[in-house]
Amino acid sequence: MTTVLRNKALQHLARRDHSRGELRLKLLPFADDPSEVDAVLDDFIERGWQSDIRFAEQWVFYRSQRYGPQRLRAELQQKGVSSDIISSVMEEHGDTELEQARALWRRKFGSPPQDPKEKNKQLRFLISRGFSVSVIYKVVGGEDEDY
Repeated sequence: MTTVLRNKALQHLARRDHSRGELRLKLLPFADDPSEVDAVLDDFIERGWQSDIRFAEQWVFYRSQRYGPQRLRAELQQKGVSSDIISSVMEEHGDTELEQARALWRRKFGSPPQDPKEKNKQLRFLISRGFSVSVIYKVVGGEDEDY
């Protein structure tokens, strides 16, 4: 049975990196005992084939251009990454939330809102992307240094 679990895990990891929590959920239906899954995952971690840190770094790198830190944190938590790893990866990322929000806002809208309806649309967009309200108001509300 362990061979089946190893093969399934390798198939998933060949497509993309997965967190330990994701892999565990995907392998549990194929295991008679959850300890078998844990043993396979421990072996993969020892060999360096699976790493929550590497997964989180890649996740943040690829998704940070489109989403804010709050959303990225929530997604990583859903994927079973520990809070310590999430915090360290988010600190390393470098771009500030304001810079990310400003860049995304410019790509999507490019100019200040002309009326309250347009302003609300821009606010909702940035909120849905996971930026904090204070940063959103700086970008959309005109407190940003340059449009």
